[in-house]
Amino acid sequence: MTKLNKPAILVVDMLNDFVYGALTCDRGKAIIPATARLLDAARAKGVPVIFCNDAHIKGVDRELTIWGDHAIAGTPGAEVIPELNPSERDFIVPKRRYSGFFQTDLDILLKELGVKTVVMTGLHAHMCVRHTSADAFSLGYDVVVAKEATDSFTEEDYINGLAYLKTCYGADAFTNEELIEMF
Repeated sequence: MTKLNKPAILVVDMLNDFVYGALTCDRGKAIIPATARLLDAARAKGVPVIFCNDAHIKGVDRELTIWGDHAIAGTPGAEVIPELNPSERDFIVPKRRYSGFFQTDLDILLKELGVKTVVMTGLHAHMCVRHTSADAFSLGYDVVVAKEATDSFTEEDYINGLAYLKTCYGADAFTNEELIEMF
């Protein structure tokens, strides 16, 4: 199996409000064990783990007009779920839009870490994972998807999200076992 070229794991919006709170996603709960296993394996192999987290400003952020209040910066809803508690070696990049790159320091962080491939995990394959993948591709990163550690509100959204990532960005989806072998 081919090795990934200098990978990092991007964990998108695995936050209290997305898994348990304001925008609860039961399918998000289902990917927690696989996500935790993948993050542990990545850390053990020295692969950087970066959490790309919504951290909205109440009453200001445009996205809130569509989705209502969620993941307000400084609230428990904007914290990473306890099951994926970031380690001291992990990185957290707050975001105010769907993409983890839009007006954040994610690109400079990845470049300083020497990353060439982003492994997408988290919620939602057809929205925030999609927009983060679009910017990653546009900035020259290879994009792959951890299919056991990514999901959406519905099966249809998930399947359509993965298909879009494959069609537009060449993003292949792999199981945890396959990814761990490629680290």
